[in-house]
Amino acid sequence: MNRIVLVISLVFSMSLLFMEKVQAQRCLPGMRGIELRAGTVDGFKQEKNKEAFYLGAAISKYASGGNKWVFGAEYLQKNYDYKETAIPVSAFTAEGGYYYNFLSDGSKTLFISLGTSALGGYETCNWDDKVLYDGSTLTNEGAFVYGAAATLEIETYLTDRIVLIISARERMLFGSSVGKFHTQVGISLKFIIN
Repeated sequence: MNRIVLVISLVFSMSLLFMEKVQAQRCLPGMRGIELRAGTVDGFKQEKNKEAFYLGAAISKYASGGNKWVFGAEYLQKNYDYKETAIPVSAFTAEGGYYYNFLSDGSKTLFISLGTSALGGYETCNWDDKVLYDGSTLTNEGAFVYGAAATLEIETYLTDRIVLIISARERMLFGSSVGKFHTQVGISLKFIIN
C-alpha cells in the first residue's frame, strides 16, 4: 500500500512540475492513443514461485469531456505453489470499455477516471498439460472466461504525446477454475497518435 501511495504522489508531483509549461490541447474528441500496460496481480509478492503479473496493450479513443473508449488485450499469469515448483495459470482476455473522467486540473495535465469494461477470453492451467512431473494429474481444465472489470486510472501528461498512467483494477471472471476476482495494480505508457 505504501508503494502505491508513493507512486501516486510522484505522478502528482511530476504533473505539478509540468503544469505551467503545457499549452497543448488534450483529450479532444476523436484523439487516439496506443497504450502499453504492465503490473502486478493480487498484491506485491516477492516469494519464490509466487509471481503474478499482467502485460497488455490497448487503443483509446477520446469522447467529449475527457471521457474515452478503450479496447485492448491482456495476458495475465499467476503461479500457484505445488511442492518445489509452480503451476502457472494464464489468461488471455480482450477488453472493451468506457472510462469517465471525473476530475482534471485546469491545465489538462492530470486526469482521474473511473472505467468499466467487459472482458472475455481463454484461461489455461499449466498450459493444458494435465500430468505433472511427479505423476499427479490436474483436474483444472482450460476454459473460456467472461466477466467485467472496474478501473480507477490516473493519467498525467509527460509531454504533449506521451502519457503516464497509474491504474488499479478489479477483474471478475466467470468460468475460471481458480478464482473469480483478481486485483491488478499497474503502470502504463500511452502514446497519442493523432
